[in-house]
Amino acid sequence: MSGFSADWLALREPFDRRARAAAIDAFALPSLAQRWRAAHGGAGPSVLDLACGSGANFRALAPRLGPGQRWRLVDHDPALLAAVPGALAAWAEHQGYTLRGIGADAIGIDGPGFGAEVTLEALDLAHDLHRLELADTQLVTASALLDLVSAAWLEALVGHARDAQAAMLFALSVDGRVGWTPADPADAAIDRLFAAHQRRDKGFGPALGAQAPAVASRLMGDAGYVVQQVSSDWDIEGDDAMLAAMVDGMAQAAREQAGAVDRALVDAWQARRHAMRRSTCLNVGHIDLFAKVRP
Repeated sequence: MSGFSADWLALREPFDRRARAAAIDAFALPSLAQRWRAAHGGAGPSVLDLACGSGANFRALAPRLGPGQRWRLVDHDPALLAAVPGALAAWAEHQGYTLRGIGADAIGIDGPGFGAEVTLEALDLAHDLHRLELADTQLVTASALLDLVSAAWLEALVGHARDAQAAMLFALSVDGRVGWTPADPADAAIDRLFAAHQRRDKGFGPALGAQAPAVASRLMGDAGYVVQQVSSDWDIEGDDAMLAAMVDGMAQAAREQAGAVDRALVDAWQARRHAMRRSTCLNVGHIDLFAKVRP
């Protein structure tokens, strides 16, 4: 549930894609990319993707940003970075896009109305944020990252982006809304334990958890950005692998937070939730934020 396993990233990607569709449209990225291109002699936008995983954020955004894009995909996990070329090649083939080449240094992909060159970078963002080079970067982006970081780390990132005059797009930050249908008597207790677990230190300092969208919006506004927010909720239903993973992941987190005292409550909730998966709907609230430097 922490978002760092390749299997979890693959499982959640279709739900992320559906959840983000309306937000991506609301941010009018194609028009923004055209303005960037006009301001930079026709060159496409330079994008920095933080905690890139297997490249899902690139797959969601690149087709909206036109030709000549340059992407730097950054992650601390060498296994995830090693999976990126294969994941992008499979995606390109499925979409009918052209792969210009996979090499040690760059991956080129062309599709209808867009083209991008991708480079990979290994970096421990928790400790080496100051090493990120943002010169000539038009967009700093990440998906499912902000709720894992601390307010201090996020303030440093916002300041770094502001110094570079870069826009920011942060997708799929949880906002604390969790809705189960049908309800279970223990849902509220599990949600409280899960939310407390989300605020544990994930390596960046005390995690923001559900406070991430509000804190990010405030920090970006204070730094001189105009901030736009759009809901990007997960809607999960039926007896499928994603719902099973959510039940098990939330139960495990709640168990770790509760300790021995409430473990029986968590175990019973988990068993009941699995028993009624076929008739269950789960809504998990997320927020996407887009920030442009105020003129």
